[in-house]
Amino acid sequence: MDRPTLEVADIFRRYGDAYRQKAGVSPSTAHRRVMTAIETCRTAVLGGHVEECDACGHQRIAYNSCANRHCPKCQSLARAAWIEHRSAETLECEYFHIVFTVPDDVAAIGLQNKAQVYRILFRATAETLRTIAADPQHLGAEIGFFAVLHSWGQTLTHHPHLHCVVPGGGLSIDGARWVACRPGFFLPVRVLSRLFRRLFLRALQAAYDAGTLRLVGPLETLRHRPAWTRALAALRQTEWVVYAKRPFAGPQQVVDYVGRYTHRVAISNNRLLDMDGGQVRFTYKDYRADPPDASKTMTLAATEFIRRFLLHVLPRGFHRIRYYGFLGARHRREKLTRCRQLLGSTTSLTTTTDARSPTDYRDRVERLTGISLRMCPACHHGEMIIVERLLPARGAVLLNPDTS
Repeated sequence: MDRPTLEVADIFRRYGDAYRQKAGVSPSTAHRRVMTAIETCRTAVLGGHVEECDACGHQRIAYNSCANRHCPKCQSLARAAWIEHRSAETLECEYFHIVFTVPDDVAAIGLQNKAQVYRILFRATAETLRTIAADPQHLGAEIGFFAVLHSWGQTLTHHPHLHCVVPGGGLSIDGARWVACRPGFFLPVRVLSRLFRRLFLRALQAAYDAGTLRLVGPLETLRHRPAWTRALAALRQTEWVVYAKRPFAGPQQVVDYVGRYTHRVAISNNRLLDMDGGQVRFTYKDYRADPPDASKTMTLAATEFIRRFLLHVLPRGFHRIRYYGFLGARHRREKLTRCRQLLGSTTSLTTTTDARSPTDYRDRVERLTGISLRMCPACHHGEMIIVERLLPARGAVLLNPDTS
């Protein structure tokens, strides 16, 4: 696997101190933790081991990963395992991709109240899809889907939205038959948008009434109820964007899609072009262009790049991938088996979770990716054997992976 010429870690290492020292910038504990993790990932600070080929004597050093879910280098294995599990659960039917987005004014509230607003976003989205799908006037079925939270736009601004991947149909209320949607059409987006807006604003109002929302700085005026009431009235008159993308071509395209988007935060290393003179250049896609332009370049001050990246640090323990309906964890196996029966599927529901996962990361990498970390890269015959352990620097903390 080729290593990108520039990584987010390189930017943090070179300009992280400048960001910390910048006037008016006081990173939170969560931000400091993420910065430190990315800066020290796969360096001597976290320790590691020395490997030696048992045939030719070639040596290499492998440093430990930070295991932080915001680190662009630490999600490949988790992503491969997740895709393997989801691949085993795909159904032989059409799949749809639906995106739920909140207006900018709500995103601003969400930036100061991430855990609350993100939870409301998940809850309102799930209730909207399940309610409209269960309505006999539309589908009249119990559907199943997963939703993935993205909090960023292409230029790293705060833009919270949910990507939902939904099979094109569901179980009838009595579970006796599969109810398929119309070819190429799942549910009316206008109906979804109106219900989503109502459910979201109802929950947001409840949080405000409970006094649990943090409203400071430019949002401080909203602490006064008349201003809040006016703001919500304006949001009720705003068209909220629910976007149904073109249906997936099939289960394999679903897998290809989730592989690109599920285990990633803010920006991937392969979009970075260079950093020089205190600035960072990266590519982005302009979705407002017609057709969307994927060749544009943006230049930001390095400290501004870091600030925007840190906008997307998730609340501790927050799960950004969630499952609903017949994909919910409690009855997933039972209901997926029933769906396969009703669809006349020739494949059975088997996942690698049925067997013990290899404990050695090298075995997991080979099983999931087909890439052998044991084979000597020099002679291609011998096996790389660990001959020495490298202890982490004093005070360094190795985290447990969090891939939610």
